Amino acid sequence: MNSLAQQLQDKIDRKTKPLGSLGVLETVAFQIASVQNSLDPELKSPHILVFAGSHGLASSAISAYPTEVTPQMVLNFLNGGAAINVFCRQHGISLKIIDAGVDFDFGSRSNLIDAKIAMGTRNSLMEQAMSSWEYALGLKRGADLVSKVALQGSNVIGFGEMGIGNTSAAALIMSKLLNIPIEECVGRGTGLSSQQMNEKVSILRRVIGRHQAVPATAPEVMQAFGGYEMLMICGGMLEAARQNMLILVDGFISSVSYLCALNIMPEVANNAIFCHQSDEKGHKRLLEYLQATPLLNMGMRLGEGTGCAIAYPLLQSAVAFMNEMASFESAGVSTQVS
Repeated sequence: MNSLAQQLQDKIDRKTKPLGSLGVLETVAFQIASVQNSLDPELKSPHILVFAGSHGLASSAISAYPTEVTPQMVLNFLNGGAAINVFCRQHGISLKIIDAGVDFDFGSRSNLIDAKIAMGTRNSLMEQAMSSWEYALGLKRGADLVSKVALQGSNVIGFGEMGIGNTSAAALIMSKLLNIPIEECVGRGTGLSSQQMNEKVSILRRVIGRHQAVPATAPEVMQAFGGYEMLMICGGMLEAARQNMLILVDGFISSVSYLCALNIMPEVANNAIFCHQSDEKGHKRLLEYLQATPLLNMGMRLGEGTGCAIAYPLLQSAVAFMNEMASFESAGVSTQVS
């Protein structure tokens, strides 16, 4: 009896096409089927979870946008007006918005999941961004939310985020975990001028220096620099892997959250599909470290899970050809080369 991997490759190779001619779609089909342990893979009830959180470090002039943009954008999500709303509606993806720790009182809203840990993290320029208790709570809340989605029958989930200052938090985490200079990890984020960029790098160097003694492990680094939205994404990805769901990884912020999840549980790599290469400076370097080939490279750097939503139809195409395309045998097409 052939192994499943051999059977999957044989099924792909017997389709009415030259070997390998569907390129990355073949790789994606093989991965999806492998995760699902099935020769007939399927995508069920796709979801994208967007986590929002405020960052204490954002008060230190690291962003072109004021901190109040974070709650304003959450309200935009809730009103259906953001890019992620548009793309999820277009592709039939269920969207959930989560307050992981926004510095704003949203009150009771039926379409907002309240998982708030605190009114934003603390300023990592002065102290740790979060406590060990908050870290543990955030991981659990992210995992619990994904567990509920899995119970609804979903087997594919993407993760998005919103948080002014979170590109800086992601750059700090990447720099510390990979032992890469902060200058190689940090980009312009929401659109800084050259002078603002220089100031941002200077501030982040000071943050790195303040936490120099922090061990390069995901729990310690996340507590030092992270955001609650990034923390819940990490916990959610870990749970998605435990539930054997496909994990759609978005851009820079989500990929750094994935890096933390990978540091905690290496098996998460089996389930991860990298949807696009962000235009954010550190993302290309991070993807190279992860030896990950993103499905798309469209110059996007919005976040919100938009890369997941845009890439999802490619997963549908991969599953469709795997299940519906004729084989040489069924189509009566000769495989002989003249």
